[in-house]
Amino acid sequence: MIGENLKVLRQHHGYTMEALAEKIGVSRQAVAKWENGDSTPDLINSVALAELFGVSLDSLVQGSPTEVVQQTEDEGKYLFGVVSVEENGSVTLPPKAMEIFDIHIGDELLLVGDKRKGMALVKLNGTADFFKE
Repeated sequence: MIGENLKVLRQHHGYTMEALAEKIGVSRQAVAKWENGDSTPDLINSVALAELFGVSLDSLVQGSPTEVVQQTEDEGKYLFGVVSVEENGSVTLPPKAMEIFDIHIGDELLLVGDKRKGMALVKLNGTADFFKE
């Protein structure tokens, strides 16, 4: 669990393995081993990671990637973790995301994308406001 969570958080914050290793004072190989599940960070490094990413130690260590939810202060941005695309192309949204963004069964979402920046889902009733900002 911690390895997947670490990878998701590292990528979300835009760190390379090297940059993350430097920030907490370990080798890039240590970070790679943690993410691959070959080893786990000790308590001191786990606390440093949790503080760096602004998550609780409990969610870093025990949460699943979809449960690692981090709100970036003052920006209203969230990290909901990893979701999988099914064979038919469907994706299941994490319940916390549905709650925060007031999404209900049957709501229509617009999928927008930019090859350089990625994709986003937008509630149809908020589309105009989304594109103004």
